[in-house]
Amino acid sequence: MRIRPKKRLGQNFLIDKNIQRKIVESSGLSVSDVVLEIGAGRGEITSLLSRKAGFVYALEIDAALCEILEVNLAGLDNVEVLKGDVLKFDFKNLFAKINREVKVIGNIPYYITTPIIERLLEHREKISSVFIMVQKEFALRAVSGPGSKVFGSLSCFLQYYTAPKILFPISRSCFYPAPKVDSCFLQLSMRKEPAVKVNDEGLFLKIIRAGFNKRRKILRNSLKDIIPQRKLSEFFQKYGIDKNTRPERLGLSDFANLANL
Repeated sequence: MRIRPKKRLGQNFLIDKNIQRKIVESSGLSVSDVVLEIGAGRGEITSLLSRKAGFVYALEIDAALCEILEVNLAGLDNVEVLKGDVLKFDFKNLFAKINREVKVIGNIPYYITTPIIERLLEHREKISSVFIMVQKEFALRAVSGPGSKVFGSLSCFLQYYTAPKILFPISRSCFYPAPKVDSCFLQLSMRKEPAVKVNDEGLFLKIIRAGFNKRRKILRNSLKDIIPQRKLSEFFQKYGIDKNTRPERLGLSDFANLANL
């Protein structure tokens, strides 16, 4: 049964067989691994995953595709098809049933990349790593460091909880329909402990968001509504930072020092 990609669901099917194999190989799977695949589509990658992993849960929102998956994956006793929206899915119940860390692999709609990652991070204690196809620009932001033009709150957020790594680029021609952007296969290895120690995580993240919300402003102007100027002056002096510095010049440890101060 043929199916046309649904634009409203952000469907772009990965049709390049070599890239499909490369995705599975680069995920470093073994028979002891349990995989949650997000956006199983027509099951090409699911089938390859089943040959490497111990068990695969294939999550798909599209009811028509779920029917195709049931047919295409029939006979694979280590695959279970799950119909559901990743943004509403009951991960807690699934992870309780699995009772071990899971590897997440997916070809996700790019317009909801950040919400999906945020949902996965809510369950990071049950996930060892995430392997996902993302827009190239998103991947570059994820791995960028202080001083980069694309370094921002997303970079800090992801690097605080995970160790991001771009595994390889994926051309737009590898998809049907071809998107207007190129992609990357991104690995997010969950940290057992956050990258930096902070006394108040909520304040730490609030400072980062506020700092980059007005990134063209110098830091002390961006944060004037949430941090007293005397504290900012103390921070700049204590750590030898130019009082006219901009947020993209600070790293995670700098934001942690400011929050803790």
